[in-house]
Amino acid sequence: MAEEPGRTGAERAEGPRELNDLRVLKALAQPRRQQMLQHLTVHGPATSATLARALGLNTGATSYHLRELARYGFVEETRGSGHGRERWWRAIPGDRRFPPRSRQSPEMRLVMDELNRLSYAADLELFAQLQRDPGPDEWADALPHSRGTIRLTLPELHEFFEEYIALLNRYKRPDADTPDGARTVLTRFLAFPAPTASAADAGSCDNNRKESEPS
Repeated sequence: MAEEPGRTGAERAEGPRELNDLRVLKALAQPRRQQMLQHLTVHGPATSATLARALGLNTGATSYHLRELARYGFVEETRGSGHGRERWWRAIPGDRRFPPRSRQSPEMRLVMDELNRLSYAADLELFAQLQRDPGPDEWADALPHSRGTIRLTLPELHEFFEEYIALLNRYKRPDADTPDGARTVLTRFLAFPAPTASAADAGSCDNNRKESEPS
């Protein structure tokens, strides 16, 4: 699993970063922090006051969570459009990856399961918002969607994923190089092996047996 794949400039040269510290994962899996990161990613830099209004929090809570996210390298202060002592924050892009499940401790698996649950729930809510208000017809008509099936070996699946990350990186660019009319587009990648034939057959047999049992 990867989060915010790809970097630009010097950041990209650092390559993927594996988040294998349980403290970092726990900090990231906090629900409010996930909401704040999503807001910064979708809407761009914001102040703690802006985030507080958008998420229904107080500025003290958002300031604390921003400091914790900054502590672990997920956000940073940036030059904003405000005046005076306002502190603006942005999400730091990066190719962040999580340890494979075989290397996760039981406690880490619990944290990762919660992080995945929060992430998928947020994605579904964003998609539901889009369906309720798709915006201009030309964008609503251009919504790409694909469901497919391919047969791969494990090495091929790893290669497929890296090619997907490389494709995303091709289209990443600094704000200064982004043309007028561009919008933030959320991309998600999920691939998993289908159940084995024996498991599928067992499930089918179980269902048939239940249906044939006398009531």
